[in-house]
Amino acid sequence: MRGVVFKGDRQVEVMDFPDPTPGPREVVLAIKASGMCGTDLKYYRPPPGGYAGATAKRADGPIIAGHEPCGVVVAVGSGVTEREARIGDRVMDHHYEGCGGCKHCRAGWAQMCLDGTIVYGSGGHGAHADYMKVAVSTLVPLPEELSFEVGAAISCGTGTAYGALQRLDLRGDQTIAIFGQGPVGLSATQLAVAMGARVIALDISAERLAMAKAFGADVTIDPGKDDAVAAIRELTHGEGAHKTLDCSSSAEARAAAVRATRSWGTACYVGEGGQVTLDVSPDLLRRQITLIGSWTFSNVGQAECARFVADRKIPVEKLFTDRWNLDQADEAYRRFDTQTTGKGVFLF
Repeated sequence: MRGVVFKGDRQVEVMDFPDPTPGPREVVLAIKASGMCGTDLKYYRPPPGGYAGATAKRADGPIIAGHEPCGVVVAVGSGVTEREARIGDRVMDHHYEGCGGCKHCRAGWAQMCLDGTIVYGSGGHGAHADYMKVAVSTLVPLPEELSFEVGAAISCGTGTAYGALQRLDLRGDQTIAIFGQGPVGLSATQLAVAMGARVIALDISAERLAMAKAFGADVTIDPGKDDAVAAIRELTHGEGAHKTLDCSSSAEARAAAVRATRSWGTACYVGEGGQVTLDVSPDLLRRQITLIGSWTFSNVGQAECARFVADRKIPVEKLFTDRWNLDQADEAYRRFDTQTTGKGVFLF
């Protein structure tokens, strides 16, 4: 089979790998859709925007990229029951493998495993390939109403947005300001609108702001042109948003998200990496602000997100502005790296 490998310094390579064979408690998926995520750019880019020595390797060689898997079960290993997986099942994958026995794994949060976690796409072979071998415990059923590409989005970006909105306890009578309208931010906009909230969407890309508006954002703001905090307060009778969500990883956006939150409100950081500097007393303490972090979702949360999307007929497929095959991997990541588009996906 073929798989995409990040070589670092904005280089990718499509390499040949042996077709996987499932071991005990494992299954093999024929990948139908594999989404592109902003986290991929950390491995794609050189420092300072990316990781040094970005080529991920195991003892047996380079690691296949891609952590938004969706496909069909085509092989089942020993010890897997029919209730867990059968050949032909349409599934998403919760792309973390833990010990299975600690308190976090038992609760569906394998990424927080006390014994350490394998993250598919960086620590274990990912989904930018024809096939992918995974632990059966990582499978999440894909509702029949949803396409494989929508399932791929839910497997990281859209699921991450849903998890953050759940952590924020967003209500329909509230206003939320969402900083960054990349794939996660756009997903958050779609989902928050479906939850009935008033959405203020912020980004420095005109293309992404146009997508946010089309997805139902009440107001869009370009913080490169306008004072974001002042604009949000003006839109909220001087108080600020009830909830704010930073999906950008920008230090400026993170600080603005806290300062644009009204007293007793909640700000949430979901974007990976980077830093932020806050003046603790005026920014947090004296306004009784709650600041939380949200890291992806549990396997239970992934299933709940898929059902929410299906039941409310949310057009998640509109996130995708680019669809690719593996031979176009270099072009796909060069375009995604501009951070002016929606989401990209490899289809098989």
